[in-house]
Amino acid sequence: MPLQRRLPKRGFTNIFRKTYEVVNLQQLAKISAEGPVTPETLKASGFVKKGEAVKILGNGELTGGLTIHAHKFSKSALEKIEKSGGKAVIL
Repeated sequence: MPLQRRLPKRGFTNIFRKTYEVVNLQQLAKISAEGPVTPETLKASGFVKKGEAVKILGNGELTGGLTIHAHKFSKSALEKIEKSGGKAVIL
């Protein structure tokens, strides 16, 4: 019998898994957008490769009040965005 059939199969693949593109606040500080920051503007600027859901993480500092539209935010990112005078909108 071949080796791949003799070895036990392990793990589980969830077919309903939701994947997120991750963007840090230090990357958002580099964007000079007049309007709100949306997943489309992130894709146009090159921070997001695919057109999937976007999650904002709290690494770095944010200067200036930005309105950020994303599918998910970390707790530290929400605190830093509100502290800088910005607004976080969940899609």
